[in-house]
Amino acid sequence: MIANSGRLLGYKKSVASFTRIRRASLPTFKSHFHRSSFVMGANTKSEGEWRAILSPEQFRILRQKGTEAPNTGSYNHHDAPGVYSCAGCGTALYKSSTKFSSGCGWPAFFDAIPGAVSRHEDRSMFTTRTEITCTACGGHLGHVFKGEGFDTPTDERHCVNSVSLNFKE
Repeated sequence: MIANSGRLLGYKKSVASFTRIRRASLPTFKSHFHRSSFVMGANTKSEGEWRAILSPEQFRILRQKGTEAPNTGSYNHHDAPGVYSCAGCGTALYKSSTKFSSGCGWPAFFDAIPGAVSRHEDRSMFTTRTEITCTACGGHLGHVFKGEGFDTPTDERHCVNSVSLNFKE
């Protein structure tokens, strides 16, 4: 009985030692699996780097998931032909041919450039919505809504903050 207790005690010490060593060698969730580096791809920057290249309003919306006030964005009624890109990293997101007037107060698109925009469940604001982000840098763009009855090929409305976008003809 004493011999078995000794083996069991030795086993427990080995497991505890291995667990401490293993935990010490693993990166923390915050440092290694932070949303912008884990989910979004290789175009990552630290918070300080983002603050240095973005305006305060761009940082609030792109990095902190803010929203600009309705009917204030520069691209809400913009209708020139060209491409809308991410204000954070420059990745092309939407073609102007997919932009439409929804009356929602923000630029609306019915489809993104394939692979450019990622979707995530958003449970903020006491409801479940679908958040859209730039796949390349993780910048918050806005939300996508389905089944609203707009006469578009996808019956979707990508409601995007103008601050999250740049435009090039």
